[in-house]
Amino acid sequence: MAKKLTPKVSWVGKVDWELTHFHGDEYSTHRGSSYNSYLVRDEKVALIDTVWQPYDREFVSRLKQEIDLKEIDYIVMNHNEIDHSGALVELMREIPDTPIYCTKKGEAIIRGHYHQDWNFVNVKTGDTLSLGSTTLTFVEMTMLHWPDSMLTYFDGDGGIVFSNDAFGQHFATESLYNDTVNEAELIYEAEKYYCNILNLYSPMAMKKVKQIMDMNLQISMICPSHGVIWKENPMQIVDKYLKWADAYQEDQITIVYDTMWQSTRKMAEAIADGIRQEAPQTYVKVLNINRDDKNDVLTEIWRSKAVLVGSPTINYGHSFAIAGLLEMMKGLKFKKKKAAAFGSYGWSGDAVKQLNAKLQEAGFELVDEGIAKLWVPDEASLDDCRTYGSNFAKAL
Repeated sequence: MAKKLTPKVSWVGKVDWELTHFHGDEYSTHRGSSYNSYLVRDEKVALIDTVWQPYDREFVSRLKQEIDLKEIDYIVMNHNEIDHSGALVELMREIPDTPIYCTKKGEAIIRGHYHQDWNFVNVKTGDTLSLGSTTLTFVEMTMLHWPDSMLTYFDGDGGIVFSNDAFGQHFATESLYNDTVNEAELIYEAEKYYCNILNLYSPMAMKKVKQIMDMNLQISMICPSHGVIWKENPMQIVDKYLKWADAYQEDQITIVYDTMWQSTRKMAEAIADGIRQEAPQTYVKVLNINRDDKNDVLTEIWRSKAVLVGSPTINYGHSFAIAGLLEMMKGLKFKKKKAAAFGSYGWSGDAVKQLNAKLQEAGFELVDEGIAKLWVPDEASLDDCRTYGSNFAKAL
């Protein structure tokens, strides 16, 4: 059902408690998500974004309970990935002539997805749309995180930013607002979202956030397209984006490994012991890539100042799971982080050199050449790993 946010704005989206994965299987959503759509009423009425395609009929049916669809004067599509535009086909069957306001690239993406010749109106930064006593202002957010992305600012009801993917999180809640959910869970999901979706676009994020701040807008709420609405101190998430976009790191070292017969695991734990002995104030996390969720692992790497990646040598190479993680690390373009590799082997011992090369390719600065141990590490070998961990911490 619709939920009234302000005198002029209602939430008409869908909360998806059952969602466990997103972008295919690329992103884990342990706390579900939501597809936030907003209805803005003045003398004219604008619908901002829709919902994911599986919920298109449900969305249109519920929207009809809130408003006669023919009373919708404008549809604003801030971003046109299918989780936002998926209900358009069902909606446009009912109101086919309603103009759709989007960027030029947004039109191209909608046409590419749905192959329809709808009534498109292209907008760019600074363009406005009058609703009567209030106005919508459009700001292009190119590559946050698609080429068509934009946000829409509503100057009524204290000022509301409809930010689409920016400032969002995959977080299901029926209560909608940031001050009505567990804060620690919320901030973690916002961090995870930034790391896995937006980090590679950090230079653009920094530029756009500063541009928004320079506009000196009155902002009472920030309404993203996934997760909670930032109502209590809404600018807190803007401040966090400025920090996160600036090569973010904490005093943390993450050790992530794969293992066949526990030898590489034993090395990982011994290296962690050495780090703790040398730098007890540094937070150390030891993660098994086949036991821990890959997106959570990436979030820990994003938080870290350094990472150690371990794999046994398998078929003169390294493990499948570690290879996938390294490819994701490369794609997310982490900045100003250090790294090295480690692993056990039986005869060729190629994995460590390969991992070091891939870490460099992913933009990490190598601390050293890493450490490799033959067969199952005995106590002397584990002492070497502890010493290695201590030296690694000293070198940071």
